[in-house]
Amino acid sequence: MQALLHKLPPSVTALLLQVAAAALTLLGGRALEFQFTPLSFALACGLLAASFSHLAGLARWWLFIQLCFAPALVLMLAFDIPPGIFLTAFLIMLAVYWSTFRTQVPLYLSSNKVWNALENLLPSHSGGGVGGEGFRFIDLGSGLGGVLTHLARIRSDGHYTGVESAPLPLLWSWLRCKPYRNCKVHWGSIWDEKLAACNLAQYDVVFAYLSPVPMERLWHKARAEMRPGSVFISSTFTVPEQTPCQTLEIDDLHHSTLLVWRM
Repeated sequence: MQALLHKLPPSVTALLLQVAAAALTLLGGRALEFQFTPLSFALACGLLAASFSHLAGLARWWLFIQLCFAPALVLMLAFDIPPGIFLTAFLIMLAVYWSTFRTQVPLYLSSNKVWNALENLLPSHSGGGVGGEGFRFIDLGSGLGGVLTHLARIRSDGHYTGVESAPLPLLWSWLRCKPYRNCKVHWGSIWDEKLAACNLAQYDVVFAYLSPVPMERLWHKARAEMRPGSVFISSTFTVPEQTPCQTLEIDDLHHSTLLVWRM
């Protein structure tokens, strides 16, 4: 059963497990002749769905969604919230998590301490980049643009590029990058061969903070495209069966780790 679920997108698996949890809770209540209140029924469904999701191997952030989904739905219905608020919230979530269903990469935000640690992993002189025009750095899945704008401000001798597929984070990061001539962000997928910015051969440093799902594929892309002497950095998520050249533990809220490979 677990192997079958792994073939489905996580969102579909989560929905199926929610349905299974609701059905089992309903059957269990009838078998025990127990009368659920709407909230207690929702809490039982949430606990079962989260437990099933853990057994199915879903990512940890899915467990929180599974736990809270049914109780949140019951509470919102109880407060008689106007439909327009639901529509607005849905549109905002859609704009932020536009491609999560397809890429299985949610929006992760790097901490200031990660930004500071990245400063020490940049080339030490501006002439070391492609063509001697300064080093080039790309953030694959640049989110709100925090990494790009911080480094563009601290190391103005570099050129910084971001790629982001979600509309709202893209707009936010585009506005943040506008004051910096050496900083730009592109809308698209990091796998899009037609997007010139995603050719990793032109960068001295490639940074990614994605999820465990695409790391093996990204490693193959990096190995095929990156030049000898360039640096590949992953925040938190490792590459299967690939030992990093350097590991930096970051003392931040998420206990982040920077994994560094020199190509």
